[in-house]
Amino acid sequence: MTAATSDNIFARILADLSASGNLRSVPQGWDPERVVDMSSNDYLGLGADRAMQEEFLADASRRLIPLTSSASRLLCGRQDEYHSLESLLAGLYGRPALLFNSGYHANTGLVSSIGAMPRTLIVADRLVHASIIDGIVLSRAPFKRFRHNDINHLSDILAKEAGNYDRVLVIVESVYSMDGDRADIAALVEVKRLYPNVMLYVDEAHAFGVEGPQGLGLTLSSGVGESVDIIVGTFGKACASMGAFAAVAHEVREYLVNTTRSFIFSTALPPLTAAWTEWVIRRMLTLDDRRDHLRRLGMRLHSILAPMQPDADITPGHIQPLLTYDARRALDLSARLLERGYKVLPIRTPTVPPGTERLRFSLSASITLQEIDGLKYVLDEI
Repeated sequence: MTAATSDNIFARILADLSASGNLRSVPQGWDPERVVDMSSNDYLGLGADRAMQEEFLADASRRLIPLTSSASRLLCGRQDEYHSLESLLAGLYGRPALLFNSGYHANTGLVSSIGAMPRTLIVADRLVHASIIDGIVLSRAPFKRFRHNDINHLSDILAKEAGNYDRVLVIVESVYSMDGDRADIAALVEVKRLYPNVMLYVDEAHAFGVEGPQGLGLTLSSGVGESVDIIVGTFGKACASMGAFAAVAHEVREYLVNTTRSFIFSTALPPLTAAWTEWVIRRMLTLDDRRDHLRRLGMRLHSILAPMQPDADITPGHIQPLLTYDARRALDLSARLLERGYKVLPIRTPTVPPGTERLRFSLSASITLQEIDGLKYVLDEI
């Protein structure tokens, strides 16, 4: 194949994506004074809080923390900031914690590492994040997918399959990133307890900082959190930082340190980032006022979006969809909203299944109720 022929293939693929309304590009920046951002995952508004950043950096000793680790975690000479953050998380979750560079690194690494163990079956909710799917593929383990939030379907799969394997890894998200609906953690644990070889894995990426006591997620608020084997949380959303963690049993943590490729072969997070994350989490634990405001915003937005899509079951939380069922319609509506001062980006395949294209409204505690009311006026008009 010549270079010219290869270029033509790329061009044809891009043309097909454009024709279907699924061509992506890196968006331009926007003026935060002119645009209400409803596409960010800065759920508590901490990423936009300059005062917090200035307070953190006002301590001269923090300004001397290195901006790079320059090595993988297993080779780093400086470990204090990582150990301190993991110790904080271990105290909050009652089990050891292990840091990862991102939620993507955590999910691909954890799932592929555990799934690679002999005689392991993976059973995942059909709408789990792409990073979990990629981890499943990398593991080369056999896997099944159950209908979204359908406990009965999960139970049927386990009844047929669990006895054929040494372990079954059941994977869900606590708050789903595109629909904003919730998994029933207590019901999942009830099913898990029927099978001694089942491990339950809950990705709290979109709940950490927002849901549950002190913002620590839905697993701890379920009342059965001790029965969840793996809890994953991320720092790049409500926590206004970067990275992720897994809270697991001691033996599982040591296994992950020795087998998880995304942990072993990645340059570690900058020590300054780990220090900032710990500082933010300690503040985040006390921010019930922001979480309460975010819930009020969610209720107000729900009162606007739910009547527009009466056949959809929309959860009144910090993530809510407006289904357009068509990629071009989603693009058009997003562009018209931006013209009127609301940044709400379109979500298209492969992020969501074909025919479920939408706008994804992602709320932040920095948004006001008046701005939500303004959105209603704009939507009514366009």
